[in-house]
Amino acid sequence: MELLSPAGNLEKLEYVYRYGADAAYIGIGNFSLRAKADSLLQDSPQDSLQNEHRIICENIRKIKGDKKLYGALNIFFHNPDLRRLEENLDYLSLYPLDAFIISDIGILPLLKKRFPGAEFHLSTQANCTNSEAARMYRDMGFSRIILGREVSLSEIEEIRRSVENLELEAFVHGAMCLAYSGRCFLSAWMTGRSGNKGACAHSCRWEYRVLEEKERPGEYYPIIEGENFTSILSSKDLCMIDYLAELKDAGIDSIKIEGRMKSVYYAAIVTRAYRKSLDALEGKEVPDLPGFREDLSRVSHREYSTGFFFSKDDIQHPTLSSYKRNHVFLGSIGEEISSGVYSLNVKNQIRKGEEVEYIGPDLLSAADKYFTLFNEEGNEIEKADHGKPTSIRPGIPAEPGFLLRKAIGEGYWGRL
Repeated sequence: MELLSPAGNLEKLEYVYRYGADAAYIGIGNFSLRAKADSLLQDSPQDSLQNEHRIICENIRKIKGDKKLYGALNIFFHNPDLRRLEENLDYLSLYPLDAFIISDIGILPLLKKRFPGAEFHLSTQANCTNSEAARMYRDMGFSRIILGREVSLSEIEEIRRSVENLELEAFVHGAMCLAYSGRCFLSAWMTGRSGNKGACAHSCRWEYRVLEEKERPGEYYPIIEGENFTSILSSKDLCMIDYLAELKDAGIDSIKIEGRMKSVYYAAIVTRAYRKSLDALEGKEVPDLPGFREDLSRVSHREYSTGFFFSKDDIQHPTLSSYKRNHVFLGSIGEEISSGVYSLNVKNQIRKGEEVEYIGPDLLSAADKYFTLFNEEGNEIEKADHGKPTSIRPGIPAEPGFLLRKAIGEGYWGRL
């Protein structure tokens, strides 16, 4: 099965490939459902920026190599959006996309005409949940269906048996949505930011003290004791890492990780865990396999569930807690700038003498408290802060591309 990971910018794209993804998906400007992600592809570039965008395009090609890259055009289009898309087709052709992810089939003829050799993947937003719909979309020109998240394993098996020459993709990890296939109007109603246009305010994750429906006065949803709020609208996160064999047997061609708005650390750690599990499934020897899987508890997440794959019993109950995590992401090691000294991209403060952990594509973790930090002038410093040029001399062997983290207690809030 293909391992498909999220990338919101060039850094995330590089890291998900480095940590084991076969393919990555990115947003295309304001045409994707993660408008606040650092989309690699911005629409309507000014003439003065054309050269800069060409450079970005070349960087994407270098990072991508022989791996796959899919671009999301998965908002629901209004007429002005269609006109804006048409104006940007030549610009989109600059980028090395292997397929377009779309939910609104109204843009399919436009894309087919401009990109006659392109592949098209039907977004999960189109909520394809049965064999007849899958066959229809295949006949329309879709090479892959990203199945609705409401589809069970038994239904996937039936679709696979019934429809030939069609790839099936399914989300296996990350945030789930209260609304059917993510098509929600709650955010637009409460904040004026539409989730169907890529600007969701995640209103379902807010903490509600009272929930009463207008036509049923006095009838309240239960309040969870202790915290004085209920998360009745907030779904559990999806985690299928222990059931990859079942997904493969059901006929899934590509497993997808959610999280274009998550950190480099989140994307890399989750990608690595699924990469190692897929390798083990294929019969490869994977040292420290349980540890890589356990690392999924060390990234920010809500309660895990298996979604709708086996039954609705688990996912239909809301999560009773907010984000959980026991490690914080500190930064990443860049290129070697002098013997044993590396550039350091700091995300959260690092202090001299504290114990940090290095993690790599094949390194589960290694502790170090004997590192040395330097400022831009090369002078030793006591602490490194986000946004300030910093370098590091690790106290143990380390490599470019390693990530840094540290264990934390309850109540810590830093960059995820």
